[in-house]
Amino acid sequence: MPPLLFAELTFPGWDPVAVHLGPLAVRWYGLGYLAGFLIAGWLLDRLSRDRFLPLTKAAVSDLIGYLVVGVILGGRLGYALFYEPRMLVHPLELVKLWTGGLSFHGGLLGVVLASALFARRRAVSWRRLADGLAMVAPFGIFLVRCANFVNGELYGRLAPAWVPWAMRFPTDPAASQASPALASGGAFGWHNVYANLRASGVWEQIAAQVPLRHPSQLYEALLEGAVVAALLWYLYHFHVRLRVAEVPARGLSRPGVLAGLFLFGYATARFLVEFTRQPDAQFAGPGNPLGTVLGPLSMGQLLSLVVVAGGAALIWWRPGAPERRG
Repeated sequence: MPPLLFAELTFPGWDPVAVHLGPLAVRWYGLGYLAGFLIAGWLLDRLSRDRFLPLTKAAVSDLIGYLVVGVILGGRLGYALFYEPRMLVHPLELVKLWTGGLSFHGGLLGVVLASALFARRRAVSWRRLADGLAMVAPFGIFLVRCANFVNGELYGRLAPAWVPWAMRFPTDPAASQASPALASGGAFGWHNVYANLRASGVWEQIAAQVPLRHPSQLYEALLEGAVVAALLWYLYHFHVRLRVAEVPARGLSRPGVLAGLFLFGYATARFLVEFTRQPDAQFAGPGNPLGTVLGPLSMGQLLSLVVVAGGAALIWWRPGAPERRG
């Protein structure tokens, strides 16, 4: 093992529960989704005031309702279809959202269908609406990925010791093997155990048995969230906003182009980050200890390739008849 070049970062172990209200535990993960939808509503209203979207404030509120349903239903059904097919034959498992399990790609499909239904009922351009949704989605992605980090879930693959930001996660199976207390805590009760182990100095004694891993949740928050948001809003402010009234719209101001760039950018970032993210355990086996599904590719990478193709299609798609502008 090469010598450490930097001081090792310790996983902070923040409490995944933001607020305890008696028996009710409000988790940062749920608040991340809530904040994402609130930010989306505020930004969509701003885009409407810029006349980029032909929506009233009431219509934006209505749209958020469609999106909530699309994200939850699509995300849950997508998780069952792509990662846990057994849930499809045990429908009661689908409603247990508190146990976790939402697929981004399934949620994306749910948003596409929900927004298409909204656009049809409101008689607005779906491609222009998709542009607006693409500009607000990265903020929610950033918050939810940060919540994944707080939860200690979706951690990365083994990292070399010389990676300065590599961490040892208390939710790692190796940590459960080293500490029976962590094993008994499970996916939702590890926090107090981890805090006690650190306070007593026991964690320092067993840490060497827990491998260093990439904090891939933060990679995703940065690339899929912050970087994609910065790119889209830069393009909007300097290349789209002042040209949106052009008829017919051209270049980046053409409806659907920003949505296509979002899909292309997100999926490319996700595809690359997946090389550092631990694949889903349900695909692992004696002959496939890592859990990839097609050669070196994970399920997330295969689904991202489909999204890349969808993004490219939106960028170059020029329908024969002009869409309604609102």
